[in-house]
Amino acid sequence: MNCFTIWFDRRRLRLLLAAGAAALLGLAPVASTEPVRKSGYAIGTEACGSGDLAFPRIQIDMKAGFCAGLVASEDDHLKFPRSIIQVPGRDLFVVADMGGWGHSDGRLLLLDPHAPEGKRFKELLTAIEYPFGLVLGPDRKLYASTAETIFRFDPLADKPRSTVETIVHRLPGRRITLPDGTKLDESAHPLKQFVFDRNGRLFVNIGSHSDDCITPAPIRKPCAAAEGASSMAAIWLFTPPAGGIFPALNPNDPNPPHEVYARGLRNSMALALHPNFPDAGYAFLQGENGRDLPDTFKPNEEINAIEQGKHYGWPYCYDLSTPSLEFKSVLQSGPYKALCTSNALYKAPFSLMPPHGAPLAMLYYHGAKFPELEGKLLVGLHGYRPTGSRILVYDVDDRGFPKPSPAPVRYHVSCAAEPTRSFQTDAGEVAAAPFEELIAGWHRVNGARPQGAPVGMTVAEDGAIWLVEDKNQTVIRIDRASGEAPQPLPCDIRSQAQIDQLAALVAKDAQNRDRLTTLRKGLVEKHCLGCHSDFGLKPGQSDAEKDTTVLRFMLSQDGWIYPGDPDSGKLRTRLRGLGAENLMPPGGEKLPKTEPGYARLLDYADSLVARMVPGTRMRIKPGLPQRKFFNKANKECGEIPAAKVVVVTQSSAVDKPGFSRFFRPADPYLNGECTDDDGYYIRQEFLVPVQ
Repeated sequence: MNCFTIWFDRRRLRLLLAAGAAALLGLAPVASTEPVRKSGYAIGTEACGSGDLAFPRIQIDMKAGFCAGLVASEDDHLKFPRSIIQVPGRDLFVVADMGGWGHSDGRLLLLDPHAPEGKRFKELLTAIEYPFGLVLGPDRKLYASTAETIFRFDPLADKPRSTVETIVHRLPGRRITLPDGTKLDESAHPLKQFVFDRNGRLFVNIGSHSDDCITPAPIRKPCAAAEGASSMAAIWLFTPPAGGIFPALNPNDPNPPHEVYARGLRNSMALALHPNFPDAGYAFLQGENGRDLPDTFKPNEEINAIEQGKHYGWPYCYDLSTPSLEFKSVLQSGPYKALCTSNALYKAPFSLMPPHGAPLAMLYYHGAKFPELEGKLLVGLHGYRPTGSRILVYDVDDRGFPKPSPAPVRYHVSCAAEPTRSFQTDAGEVAAAPFEELIAGWHRVNGARPQGAPVGMTVAEDGAIWLVEDKNQTVIRIDRASGEAPQPLPCDIRSQAQIDQLAALVAKDAQNRDRLTTLRKGLVEKHCLGCHSDFGLKPGQSDAEKDTTVLRFMLSQDGWIYPGDPDSGKLRTRLRGLGAENLMPPGGEKLPKTEPGYARLLDYADSLVARMVPGTRMRIKPGLPQRKFFNKANKECGEIPAAKVVVVTQSSAVDKPGFSRFFRPADPYLNGECTDDDGYYIRQEFLVPVQ
């Protein structure tokens, strides 16, 4: 087995010289045949939309008759777009760009989709901490939220900041003090989604301070932060004065009266009010972001019909009345006795949604462009697991409730060995509301598109659906498409056979085994568990079993590790906080200085990845570089940029004479059609050992 490194980008120099010569000779430059790439998408010549609302069509697996156009990309300097809303009566939109986690550089932007590319945004408000919610109020003014406030403003004013009027302030935000005196510099769910009902009442999400509120064993008390008149993990109701409009507050003014409307809601980022609410039942729906268990299919996300005074389970129950084992003692006595099974306080979910889907947007569609969607409920799933990255469409009844069906109810799982799955709890298959998919999975396909993570969603006055997507910093417009829907692109995920092969290679290398053990103990178990997953670790495992479990978990995550090329994986960028990636673990920027040996752990991670596939380093033979690679059918799969390391897994590939086969580090440069599990090939004549 061998490795090679491409040292110089001679092709780029050659092209620059050729372009200069063409200019001197008065010749037209040769047009490139390679697709333009924006925010990770391969952009062709086809458009979505018409007139000056025609945008480059991107490849997303969509329902027939629909297409998606890329309105804005990283070229427009978006950082972390999270919500979008149209300015009433104008073909302009306000976009909340949060900037990133751990920062206070959020912005509200004015988007003019008719402006030239690269000039479509104007800054309205800057230096905002975690802007998220954007809502049209009962007075037809635009309302927005920060981590601690709800305010209104005029986006068309010459000086928008001078029009800001705060109507609620001092909400539990990023920095909070828990009832036991513990101070948190970064609460787990500080974002404020909110909605007004038709009477002007204001409902605000107060997210939970942690994933599951687990206290150290053996103490299992009720979650203190979720109790009392100012409980978190709840929806608060603020009531306006007569006339239905909240007054502007001065800094020292008290908030309007509020009450805890509903509890036990971990994070209510998706809220939808049916036009008949509140007179026609409880058509105030909430999409619950459930706790982060490591199982791909557990727990399910929820659609809850919110009823005043009810408890919806967090952190004591999940799924359909399933008790959390960590709170067994809490459920045996006191106010939460038998909460999940026979307590009138508890209200079970109206329906389940795909597990770990992370619903961050929910609305009822009303518009002329898509009559087949009229009145239906749209839900955007932001989650990165195979069950996320999509837009759901639910049929609803007259009250706005999705229509349930008896078990089994199956749903599509993107890029998984099991193509569909039924909704299940610990008790087995359960009834649920079935749905269609407007966007049917937004998984990553190298060279063609990135994985998508939709957040904000709105329906424009012309009926088009607008999305903001934070993972790739894009604004997307959904319009009508002519002809049949394009065929779905293939999944791009590391196969179980590849994971087995890589795990075996690590197991055979004594130094890498030691590195893995050190990383598992000093990094994973000490800093990573409990944030988003437990890495699949279970009680009773031996050290060797724990090492293998952690390694397999990391290898199965999208883009975390590219064997032989540590600089390209998310494992490195997240641990070191490089680029736009969130630094993990939270507060990790302090660890190299405060924890002896932590910086060395990061180097161990790089060494483990770099040496995962052993071999002799090789480089391109001197002369004109040849960086293209192929599959077994001799189809060109892509071209590797200069200075990238790939790993040859077979110096002489027996099933393709004259070629060497290499592993996953080539994946970022695929053209979208080469996804076989047998690896990719490069001609041996261009490889020479590094001296």
